[in-house]
Amino acid sequence: MRLFAFTKVLTFLFALLFTSTAFAQLSMPAERDASRLNWWNEARFGMFIHFGVYAVPAGVHNGKEVSGLGEWIMQDGKIPRADYYKYAQQFNPTQFNAQQWVSMAKAAGMKYIVVTAKHHDGFALFDTKASDYSILKTAPYGKDLIKPLAEECRKQGIKLGLYYSQANDWFHPGGAASFGHWDKTQEGDMDEYLKNIVEPQLREILTNYGDIAELWWDTPINMTKERAEKLYNLVETLQPGIIMNDRLGGGYKGDLTTPEQYVPATGIAGSSWETCMTMNDTWGFKSTDHNWKSTEQLIHTLIEVSSKGGNFLLNVGPEASGVFPAPIIERLNGIADWMKTNSESIYGTTASPFKKLPWGRSTKKVEGGITTLYLHVFNWPANGVLAIPGLKNNIVAATLLANGSKLKYTKMASGYQLTVPTKALDPIATVIKVVVKGFPEVEDAPMLATANGDFLLEAGMVDAHNNGKDGEINVEDKNNQKNIGYWTDATDWVSWKVKVNQTATYKVNINLGTVGNGAVIKTGVNGKELTVSLKSTGDYHNYELVTADGTLFLEKGVHEFFIKSERKGWQPINIRSVELKKVSNNK
Repeated sequence: MRLFAFTKVLTFLFALLFTSTAFAQLSMPAERDASRLNWWNEARFGMFIHFGVYAVPAGVHNGKEVSGLGEWIMQDGKIPRADYYKYAQQFNPTQFNAQQWVSMAKAAGMKYIVVTAKHHDGFALFDTKASDYSILKTAPYGKDLIKPLAEECRKQGIKLGLYYSQANDWFHPGGAASFGHWDKTQEGDMDEYLKNIVEPQLREILTNYGDIAELWWDTPINMTKERAEKLYNLVETLQPGIIMNDRLGGGYKGDLTTPEQYVPATGIAGSSWETCMTMNDTWGFKSTDHNWKSTEQLIHTLIEVSSKGGNFLLNVGPEASGVFPAPIIERLNGIADWMKTNSESIYGTTASPFKKLPWGRSTKKVEGGITTLYLHVFNWPANGVLAIPGLKNNIVAATLLANGSKLKYTKMASGYQLTVPTKALDPIATVIKVVVKGFPEVEDAPMLATANGDFLLEAGMVDAHNNGKDGEINVEDKNNQKNIGYWTDATDWVSWKVKVNQTATYKVNINLGTVGNGAVIKTGVNGKELTVSLKSTGDYHNYELVTADGTLFLEKGVHEFFIKSERKGWQPINIRSVELKKVSNNK
């Protein structure tokens, strides 16, 4: 895996060349049956496990920390094959316990596991006859790790998926390297590598371990259509019902689109998608990475992904001994506590009918002529009144999911109001179950001003308009604060709908971060524009308040407030929020 951090825009753009985005004009063969995704659509939540030799150095080589991701230490540290081989000879996960791994995933509410059978360093965690570079023949552990994991998954009713790096292989001669080889012994013929290593190993992992639910390809460097087609046909022959992601290469879109480390702002229309994300900053274990996301942030991300119709594949990176680090266990336990009460609002749900909600997120289930809406309230109303903006359907019942308590509801001019307790049942996310007649109909409700007439337009409430080809704008969650990021294409833009109750004049303050100088953005409504000249804030996540030139006159009514680029000299920006500060009333 390679982290697509917005602070590394060039890396992000480079990586996009090797994902499905670059091959959007091509599609999988028509004979693939969408019913293979039935279990996956029900699951919504899975565990990604990155485990391998890289857990031995754990981010440190020759006494020095290697910057970058833990599992990329061989490439990022330019470690020669012979030296990295010594780490493989120390890989001895004697505390690995398949029962514990699967039990922790199951307790946290995860329905499937995807584990790295072979990552980019070429080391196999399974019994392979195609190479001596494996956990059985090189490592002192000397036992197949995938076999007991497969058996335990079947025993506990968890689906098993396997990650297999088909192209990027820094150990076997002929394997690709994203940024070029650094050791002459890596050189070789890629077709020979695919024939002698990849094809036989695919036969092994898809033959020796029973049903494999999902095959997770990654980083398809130099994967031509012919090479990819050969591997695809092999997999389909061995496991006809398997799900494959979009990283095989050669133009194949796969069954799943795989956004990495972010949640698409509006989901991905017309596609099954799976956001994969780390608990800290790295996939494989790295001893120096202590930047852990909170349990609350991870649960909110699970809810957000589900609310947009996707699955959440949450990563763990075990230590070299085979145990999960304590911060991971703590977060899994916290997720488990929440899911015990609220899993109904995640499993089998589909995307929310609401574009955005001021207090949280929602999911839905539609059965017959009835729709069940699950309202996930992050910001509980202290006054005991929760607005459901824009809902047009008739409510049949409203209850607290945790205890079944009935709630009173009142129909308003636009939507409903629920009378709720003054204190949330769960500080992370309290779920309200609302049953309505028919398929949900929702009117896109505008944002309202605060009591003093100002507007605070937050990142989580934005409408992203992705028209360009260089990535897409998304809302990311960093350090428990949302921001608009990945704005790499100057033709894309963002907006918020606002409802002005009294004609007034406003100053526009934008809380943003950028590393570029000279770019100009336009902001305004309905043809009324102000400009902002941008200067570097030092980092994309170093936010400073900038004020647009002039003031904005807004008449009473609903307006679409926008921010666009002037395109010339464009530099990517992150935006945390926008304030429309009222400076005078107008009659």
